[in-house]
Amino acid sequence: MNAPSTTNEDLLYSVTDGIARITFNRPQARNAMTFAMYDRMAEICLEINADRSIKALILTGAGDKAFASGTDISQFRAFKTPQDALDYEARIDRVLGTLEQCRVPVIAAIAGACTGGGAGIAACCDLRIGTETTRMGFPIARTLGNCLSMSNISRIVSLVGPARTKDMIFKARLVEAQEALSLGLLTEIVPDVETLQRRADETAKLVASHAPLTLETTKEAVRRIRPTLSREQGEDLILKAYMSEDFREGMDAFLNKRTPNWKGK
Repeated sequence: MNAPSTTNEDLLYSVTDGIARITFNRPQARNAMTFAMYDRMAEICLEINADRSIKALILTGAGDKAFASGTDISQFRAFKTPQDALDYEARIDRVLGTLEQCRVPVIAAIAGACTGGGAGIAACCDLRIGTETTRMGFPIARTLGNCLSMSNISRIVSLVGPARTKDMIFKARLVEAQEALSLGLLTEIVPDVETLQRRADETAKLVASHAPLTLETTKEAVRRIRPTLSREQGEDLILKAYMSEDFREGMDAFLNKRTPNWKGK
């Protein structure tokens, strides 16, 4: 049985035969996430939690250039006060926490760039399938000069370890598909986008056929095992980054397509 599709311009949502699918639909902006897209994704996860007919969720990006390239940078222009920074990170923590705690298996079908907030979304997923063009990472040290939320740091360290986390962020590099597979950032690689979407559907149908409580309890047990920094433990770090001159410089440089002049203050 098929549920009616819910569609808006930037995020598409549909359910077919118990398989839900979210598509980030801003290919012209490399599927950069607006605040409304983050919030809608969280709402959908809560809807899925209340609908036992849904057995799996696929996340993907429109086109072949990007899964999601992070938060739309233009939205940071409104940041004026310390509370703005704290509210933003609280929102991201809430949204990604809701995604991570979605009761069904969540499969990320990743083609092209998966960076910043997009990589944070992928880290919340249970299975991550990429293509040969997939590139993952958090290049904030050369773009914005901000920092990751405490929950994002916790997830990445859990996936790849502290040394690899620092290697990726310090060097501001994007991990190519084969390395991502070896690190555990990807669970599988397929040749192209067409195969990717087919494989995501096959995987979703496979896990949907299995005992739902086995999957749900295993997923929650793994989540509970991971040590997680609380938002309060990192508020000083969030403010140090987001209230800095460097963050304003990084944002201006990014939006004006120039190289930032970092000052460390």
